[in-house]
Amino acid sequence: MSEIKNNEAKQNEAPKKKEKKKSSGVLWILILLIVWWFNNFTLKTNSVSMKSSMVSSRLRFAVISDQHATKHGIKNKTIFEAIDKEKPDAVFFLGDMYTRESDSELMSKPVDLARKLTEAGYPVYAVTGEHDTDREYIDDLEAVGANVLEYESEYIEIKGNRVHLMGIDNVYYSPTFDLRNEFTQDADCFDILLAHIPNYEKFASFGADLTICADTHGDMVQIPFMGPLYDSETKTWLPKLSDKELEIYDKGFFDYDGGKMFITSGLGVYPGPFRFNNRPEVVILDVEPKR
Repeated sequence: MSEIKNNEAKQNEAPKKKEKKKSSGVLWILILLIVWWFNNFTLKTNSVSMKSSMVSSRLRFAVISDQHATKHGIKNKTIFEAIDKEKPDAVFFLGDMYTRESDSELMSKPVDLARKLTEAGYPVYAVTGEHDTDREYIDDLEAVGANVLEYESEYIEIKGNRVHLMGIDNVYYSPTFDLRNEFTQDADCFDILLAHIPNYEKFASFGADLTICADTHGDMVQIPFMGPLYDSETKTWLPKLSDKELEIYDKGFFDYDGGKMFITSGLGVYPGPFRFNNRPEVVILDVEPKR
């Protein structure tokens, strides 16, 4: 009799174990989906700062780039609210705000964002990348009040500080590229260079007080304590482990003589939603006086 009961108990346990394994599998899939969604489709505000003897009071800039506008990406309303909360002195669009050959609906998304910002009273300055080069898009940006800098410079005054903005639209840098052929820095101003594609060596040689770039998407996947999984510029896997001397310009601040370069990892998930430990970001960049 006891043997029969034991057999019945074993038969009842088997389906329960299968159900438990199935439930555990579903839970892990759900957790992975939440982690994936959080890393690719939630926006963070990345607050960074630097000091300069060229300013007498704090300057605050909002930096956005690489929106690669899609129908299901982070909404303009969310981006606008993140910027508006920080009350910047100016907003910089750093290119690739839509993807090449997008339809007019998607091309209009960054234009609508620029409109929201200018209507709220924020000066918007933009440079283009390798994707958002359509002349109609550039004209539309200017029509809503954005200043598109295509190898142009502009002086602005912020809280008693004179700021010299320079913007370039390069998608390629020749070996003889030299910004000194195009711009003259102003020793009495805080000089800012806006460029979509980073070129540390050439920008360091030019030596603006601050150079702000985009394009890298932060190399998409960042491994905690190890840096990027793959660096697209050097085509190296785990570059910070494989070669400690290798310079990786993926995201964040990089020093050079007389100034700094900052690279934002941007907003979008182009070419696909593969971000990890590198969420879409609005950068709030403060320039503080050096006492």
